[in-house]
Amino acid sequence: MRFAVIGAGTIGQLRAQSIKANPGTELLGVADPTVAQAERAVAGSGAKALSDWRAALSLPGVQAVMVSSPIQFHEEAVLAALHAGLHVLCEKPMSNTVESCRRMLDAARASGRTLATGFNHRYYPAMKFLKQAIDDGQIGAVDHVRIFGGHDGLHNFRADWQYKAPVSGGGAMMDVGIHMTDLARFVLGEVSEVYGVASNRVLQVPGSEDNAMAIFKSPSGVAATYEATWTEWKGYQFYVEAYGEKGMVRGSYAPMQNVLITQDRPGAPRKKARRFYPEIMVREKLKSWTSTALVSFQDELVDFLRMANGEKTNLADAVAGFRAVEMAHAVYQSSKTGKPVALAKL
Repeated sequence: MRFAVIGAGTIGQLRAQSIKANPGTELLGVADPTVAQAERAVAGSGAKALSDWRAALSLPGVQAVMVSSPIQFHEEAVLAALHAGLHVLCEKPMSNTVESCRRMLDAARASGRTLATGFNHRYYPAMKFLKQAIDDGQIGAVDHVRIFGGHDGLHNFRADWQYKAPVSGGGAMMDVGIHMTDLARFVLGEVSEVYGVASNRVLQVPGSEDNAMAIFKSPSGVAATYEATWTEWKGYQFYVEAYGEKGMVRGSYAPMQNVLITQDRPGAPRKKARRFYPEIMVREKLKSWTSTALVSFQDELVDFLRMANGEKTNLADAVAGFRAVEMAHAVYQSSKTGKPVALAKL
């Protein structure tokens, strides 16, 4: 499959690397207003460095596009790519409003092309282990889930558009929290009701919450407690914990770890296993967190190719991208009204 990449920031550079490394893909071009960044992304590939993203959509032979531009530009590029008959992988969040995400979802359905969302945390080893343990029935039927994601403030952002509403779409929930929202749905299967509270009493960025807490409920009544924060004193980290009738499993990152506790029945003796990833810790110490992101992007690309071929994968599709933003905005609505918000079946 022949690709173009729109946006050559940190993530766009990594996306381009993942395409160049895959023997089943070819990079044809990278577009960015800063041409020097596009040139850096295409280095060694023979692909074209472009200043206008529209030119990327008409490159001879292009079949798919990765959209890694700032969030406020996602919709225009995605709609144009789908209209041109291209498959698309769009970075998270899919867009900055629910209405925009709905238009993108509708366009994907009408085009018959694949629209996927870049929720690469699904491919982190700790999350893959957690999901496999649940799917294999090691903890029995899931009773409830706990999810947390956060970091320690605005200094973590490279540009202010990343945290200032309305461009960003919101605060902590549209940042690190959007991954956690997706992982909640990834574990629960679907979310039908949201109740939550969002506040910005600490950092006081207008329209951008620094803390949010919520309960997500599945159609069968299984609940996930959720927290997204920009005021975590320990710095960047996230975890997912799933509890079942026969035990629990935890997946966490920064550092990457797992815990699995199993028992034959409630009250029976427990078996506890821990999983560490020292090779990831060493690699990140030498090459930074981007090395882990790159590996996840490479795995994500493999599933993108499979999804475009009509196969079922763990890749987040357009519905997942839409639902994550819808869930975040449902927390805003619930915070204002004090009432739970029901989500329409998709």
